[in-house]
Amino acid sequence: MGRLVHFEIHVDDMDRAKKFYGEVFDWKFEDWSSYAGMPYFGAVTGDEAEMGINGALMQRQSAPPEANQSINGFVCTMGVEDYDLTEQKILSHGGKVALPKYALPGMAWQGYYIDTEGNTIGIHQPDVNAK
Repeated sequence: MGRLVHFEIHVDDMDRAKKFYGEVFDWKFEDWSSYAGMPYFGAVTGDEAEMGINGALMQRQSAPPEANQSINGFVCTMGVEDYDLTEQKILSHGGKVALPKYALPGMAWQGYYIDTEGNTIGIHQPDVNAK
């Protein structure tokens, strides 16, 4: 595996961001805030029969990047079959832990890492037994 399965866009003003993405790209939103414990809206980016992925808008947790910095991009989360093995590969190839493995109860294992270029990436292993 390793296919991109989810993205997150960090936002300062959730209503403004939903309006922008909804109007510009016709995205639909589902409130997943209770799952995430913060303002978090799932972004349905298109018809499930079409190629593409869905993601989310999440409340920014710190100050935004300063103007004229490098690209402020999305966090991409890759689906994996074996979370622990994938983490070992990330670390052995120069990555660092950003947010350690945690359970999305009844759904999956999730965690975030810093790649060798300083970008944040996520890995996600589906597991209905995650607690």
